[in-house]
Amino acid sequence: MEYDFAAGEILLINKPLDWTSFDVVKKVRNAIRVKKVGHAGTLDPLATGLLILCTGKYTKHIDVIQGQEKEYTGTICLGQTTPSYDRETEVTETRDISHLSEEEIKAAAAKFVGTIEQVPPIYSAVQVDGKRAYDLARKGKSAELKPRTITIKAFDITAKESAEVHFRVVCSKGTYIRSLAHDLGQKLGCGAHLASLVRTRIGDYSLADALTIEDIQEIRKKQIEADDSNS
Repeated sequence: MEYDFAAGEILLINKPLDWTSFDVVKKVRNAIRVKKVGHAGTLDPLATGLLILCTGKYTKHIDVIQGQEKEYTGTICLGQTTPSYDRETEVTETRDISHLSEEEIKAAAAKFVGTIEQVPPIYSAVQVDGKRAYDLARKGKSAELKPRTITIKAFDITAKESAEVHFRVVCSKGTYIRSLAHDLGQKLGCGAHLASLVRTRIGDYSLADALTIEDIQEIRKKQIEADDSNS
């Protein structure tokens, strides 16, 4: 496949663990030597999976792409809560979950399917009085975040291993899977946090078709070598 990064491409990238979405943009921008690069939908550093980058003229499609339906898989740890709703922060409360059956967990998850109101995590990029909520949270300050209307098309519990449950979620733009994990724990009365997350799909774009950062670097390297041989 021929790539014209400067003119415009839609790149499917498999985001590595611990990288921010901007880290990926920066690395790709440096690799392809194109300034006009943006991402369509942020992934948290502790999440992996599909991150869509647009270059050149395709950056105008970013809003359309990030507005599409998304699919995730991952694991939720029941019985332990954290302030960030994931593993970024330490566990602050632990509760017994030995009484919970997989059927009860599935029934609780099913109650979130549909159009619901969801409050974003305090450790998020949501603006509160002109400041990022996570900046306030990391300084120990409280902030009241307003609920958002989202749609959960599917929330399937696919397996249970001790305190961890595996799940699949199909949802609308603006859904925080960390909040969904936290809210499931609240519904079950035991608390929970998001243990791992992989974005597998955005609209018709699939993680199965994604490239790695190394793939992009190799593609650009071969383009430069071809240009040099033809000059």
